[in-house]
Amino acid sequence: MNWFEAMVLGLIQGLTEFLPVSSSGHLEIAKSLFGINPESSFYFTVAVHGATVLSTLVVFRNEIAKLFKGTLQFKMDEISYVLKLIISMLPVLIVGVLLIYLKDPLEKMFSGNIVFVGLMLLITAALLAMAHFIKKRDRNIGYIDALIIGIAQAIAVIPGISRSGATISTGLMIGNKKEEIAKFSFLMVLIPVIGANLLEIFSGEVTTSTTGVGVIIIGFITAFVSGYLACRWMIELVKRSKLIWFSIYCTIVGLLSVLLG
Repeated sequence: MNWFEAMVLGLIQGLTEFLPVSSSGHLEIAKSLFGINPESSFYFTVAVHGATVLSTLVVFRNEIAKLFKGTLQFKMDEISYVLKLIISMLPVLIVGVLLIYLKDPLEKMFSGNIVFVGLMLLITAALLAMAHFIKKRDRNIGYIDALIIGIAQAIAVIPGISRSGATISTGLMIGNKKEEIAKFSFLMVLIPVIGANLLEIFSGEVTTSTTGVGVIIIGFITAFVSGYLACRWMIELVKRSKLIWFSIYCTIVGLLSVLLG
């Protein structure tokens, strides 16, 4: 992988991590088009995911500080919200533990099979369409809601299933407020992705990657900047109920991926 490919992949990761179009799916399509070996770029993928987590921390720094301060002061609203976030993380934690023992199937999932990715993008398109046409309600996120949304996030480990698309669509379909589900969707991913990155770093296997450090840094910076902009944009799009356009986009890309694959 060269610096230009790293910049393009970082840009794709940053934009698509928050827009409901599947960052992992787009990364695999781009790698396939560039002819990049998926195994040699696995840790590059981990790095750019870390960059988008950092951009989330920057965008929601005030909300995170409020939650942290309120929890330390034993304020019930903040404690309740943190508990909901923890509940939402449980399904993906279980999946993550299982995948530790099933690493080979996981890496095969990132093997550049763009036909499979295309089919999953079509599923994402269907979820976004259902969320767009369903009658909107203004219910606050409850503990059961948090678990259901967490299950959607766990399913979205599959390339082509958009994490933000699955979680936001699920929240809208079960009647949660548009503004609240967007923020909740982005906050609930922080700990799982940070944990996954730390696991890869401390495993010592990151040094086996053939991707150069400079290339990874370029991808990281590009993903951070584009992720920051996309995160702020996505919050506004959810408020304005514009998800149907992403459904159309995922349908087009999904069909093209299947045909080209």
